[in-house]
Amino acid sequence: MTEASRPRILLLSGYDAASHRRWRRLLTDAMPDIHWHTLALPARYFRWRIRGNALSWLDEPCLQEPWDLVLATSMVDLAALKGLNPQLARTPCVLYMHENQFAFPVSGNQRDSVEPQMVNLYGALAADRVLFNSDWNRTSFLEGTEAFLRLMPDAVPEGVVGRIDARSSVLPVPIDDHLFTPRSDAINTECPHLLWNHRWEYDKGPERLLRLVQALDRRGQRFRLSVVGERFRSHPKALDRLREQFPDRIAHWGFLPDRADYDHLLRTADIVVSTALHDFQGLSMLEAMAAGCLPLAPNRLAYREYVPADCRYDSQEDNPEAEAEAAADTLQRLLREPPSPCPPEAWRASGLVPGYRALFNGLIDPEQPSPATF
Repeated sequence: MTEASRPRILLLSGYDAASHRRWRRLLTDAMPDIHWHTLALPARYFRWRIRGNALSWLDEPCLQEPWDLVLATSMVDLAALKGLNPQLARTPCVLYMHENQFAFPVSGNQRDSVEPQMVNLYGALAADRVLFNSDWNRTSFLEGTEAFLRLMPDAVPEGVVGRIDARSSVLPVPIDDHLFTPRSDAINTECPHLLWNHRWEYDKGPERLLRLVQALDRRGQRFRLSVVGERFRSHPKALDRLREQFPDRIAHWGFLPDRADYDHLLRTADIVVSTALHDFQGLSMLEAMAAGCLPLAPNRLAYREYVPADCRYDSQEDNPEAEAEAAADTLQRLLREPPSPCPPEAWRASGLVPGYRALFNGLIDPEQPSPATF
């Protein structure tokens, strides 16, 4: 294939968080026959980013070039971008929904606003195809859109949800095949190594993790704990309290910048734990499960799509103390009767990347057959 004949895809990441970077790098590495060009903005100043990315890219020369396809993340203000760059109006656009602002909780430190929701909604209407990383993400977005439209006082257009629904499908962030390694030893049921590998932010439930650790300690349950994940300038104080109260339980604390070190931790931990209030796919859970960890997660969100029922504890969002006890009950039951590992085979990159390729090809060349959905 000559350079001139290679498909040209412009990839836009408006808030380039770690999971967004992994996704885009996996796709570009997996499809080297495509000419990729990426614009990415750092994952900070969220309110400014989600509303201002089209302005930040106003003078980008590449936006004036011809492209076969635009692939944008859900943080990109796609409607404004196309309005400011009319030459992109006829270019097929795919909006990839890593998350949606209708289902994202607002912390006590944030000012509630409809602006992020409207960016998502206008982006979905401006895109030719809308991809979601989980069915829960898709469902909550469509339900959130419907509820949002009911708040409009008048002049509400008909069929908005149906229009988006017709152009949407589920295609998860793939898990790199190299992470799928058979476990060489059984999990440690006497003193399990627990892994909490999530962003250090309120929506991942660090306060609930503290309550779970306290519940296990009261029961005399032995365990070691590793707390890793992306950390920001400010983080929930519950994590500081956890480290202060249980220093002897800590196996590893803090972000692991070297990917090889992180992959090694995934292979040596026994149980990967989630206490999240929101997780639109759960990439950290899926990666740990691929590496052989047993999952422990609440019975909510996207976890119901891949965490076995006997590894999910009762969801009690309004009663964190009761939920911590339910999580401790489920963990101790798993230690008494450990199930077989449950690697998420359907999320393998080798199985999902062809779906991405088929979708891109179908938009670039409409004569191509439509791809199957996940």
